[in-house]
Amino acid sequence: MSRAVRFSTHGGPEVLEVVEVPKPEPGDGEVLVEVFAAGLSPVDSVVRRGSHPERWPVELPAGVGQEIAGVVAAVGPGSVAFAKGDEVMGYVDGGAQATHVVARATDLVQRPAGVSWEVAGSLHIAGTTAWSAVEGLGLGAADTVVITAAAGGVGCLAAQFARLRGAMVLGTSADARFDFLRQFGVIPLAYGPGLVERARLAAGGRPITAFLDFLGGEVDAAIELGVPAPRVLTTLDWDAVAERGAVLVEPGDSILLARVARQVADRRVRLPIADIFPLDDIVDAYRALDRRDAPGKIVLGLRTVDYPGQRVREPAIKEQDVTLGVATPHDHMDVEEQVPAAIGDGSVRRRHRAGHEPD
Repeated sequence: MSRAVRFSTHGGPEVLEVVEVPKPEPGDGEVLVEVFAAGLSPVDSVVRRGSHPERWPVELPAGVGQEIAGVVAAVGPGSVAFAKGDEVMGYVDGGAQATHVVARATDLVQRPAGVSWEVAGSLHIAGTTAWSAVEGLGLGAADTVVITAAAGGVGCLAAQFARLRGAMVLGTSADARFDFLRQFGVIPLAYGPGLVERARLAAGGRPITAFLDFLGGEVDAAIELGVPAPRVLTTLDWDAVAERGAVLVEPGDSILLARVARQVADRRVRLPIADIFPLDDIVDAYRALDRRDAPGKIVLGLRTVDYPGQRVREPAIKEQDVTLGVATPHDHMDVEEQVPAAIGDGSVRRRHRAGHEPD
């Protein structure tokens, strides 16, 4: 059996549940992937809420998510690109947030050794969308671009790609994320009314030549800033596409994913991970996503992995939350005796045990 995230009615994160389902079998040209990490995307929430059924129709009950990274567990007939045990990353049409998923071999690429599991499992949508936006506009040193939700997964990567091409980048974010943006060479702008004036001031007299609206609802500001409609890109604001001439930018294919993954592996760009949730905390994970204030990506960790600096943890790590403040019987422990000898030269502890006061 496999475990998968499902929803049987449209609504908020509370409609999500983890259910047992038969382990899928790969068909012709497909592989079965044991999922180690799966990224969460704002589009997942749009689908779950049923906000745009004409664009993303779903048959209930439905699975959730598109991004995956994991190990090939079985190979279907006609699939020669991968073998059992290969470490892969990529995307599926839906239902990625499960312990096992079937994917088309053409939608997967090998996971580069320099890309951690949590980044690999959340790179497709953010990475290929950001690349498509920046490359599609042909941004360069003469450009000044405004990026909304610049601290999010797509915005953060788009800002880095634009900076690599020499563009000046102004990014909107909550005040608490300003220092985060500055680390990537982004000039931060606060959310809220007055964006046009703040952007003009921050640009220092340079004309604003492009606008990437990854938040939604800011296309009018772009037009007021004098940005031509074909250079105003959005990921979620379809009304602006239909009524204002903005351009919809969407994720790319596995070829583009491989290019982005190489950029990450070579440390030319970074995809920050805001938090990792175990499968059973899927509702909390989407609540965090829907607040839209996380710096980088939120990831679902479906299996504890072992590598230096790992971040994925067993679900039990959050059980401490329910025991804070509750008295728990335990044996007496001399804290100083538990300090590793590698900390300092041990002289403080030796004096303490000898009954001497420290110097």
